[in-house]
Amino acid sequence: MSERGLLVVVSGPSGVGKGTVMKELVRKNDGIYLSVSATTREKREGEADGVNYHFMSEEDFIKTREENGFIESACFCGNYYGTPKKEVFARLDAGINVVLEIEVQGAMKVRSEYPEGVYIFMAPPSMSELRSRLENRKTESRDKVEERLKTAVWEMGVARKYNYLVINDSVVAAAERISSIITAEALRMERNFEFIKKNIAEDR
Repeated sequence: MSERGLLVVVSGPSGVGKGTVMKELVRKNDGIYLSVSATTREKREGEADGVNYHFMSEEDFIKTREENGFIESACFCGNYYGTPKKEVFARLDAGINVVLEIEVQGAMKVRSEYPEGVYIFMAPPSMSELRSRLENRKTESRDKVEERLKTAVWEMGVARKYNYLVINDSVVAAAERISSIITAEALRMERNFEFIKKNIAEDR
């Protein structure tokens, strides 16, 4: 079996529930590491630095980006987001599956560099449901909600570039679907052909 961990990328519109589903996924699966992204956006109530995000100043973020410290980085709704490179590859090399919960722009950059990764798009049951979720969390102005909905329409149009679609109609069900995808992908023949060759060689 492959000794290297899987790089799994999960994207979807703001408000679709990615963070909640990821928590459920990690809670029910050992051997999965949820990468903590860096961002320049303001910390929301209940969030903790190093847990939800690495909260950075714009100056520090740009400096890290210039030093090639991110796998990917993107500007989304006026804020910078990036995936720290060192912590991700250390875990992949140790055989740990790493999940990146990142925006579509960033995911497409990662895919161009790491096509062997597993790319999952998380969608809401409907756009009206997405609007309801954004409005109910009461963290942003009406104009910001409209901006996020407009962005979501564009993101849904990019979904075809992903390997899998997971609809978040239920947190538990969505997490189980992603877990099943990871299990199946780990067993793909092209990821494990070295195992076959090794066994053939041992039998000679």
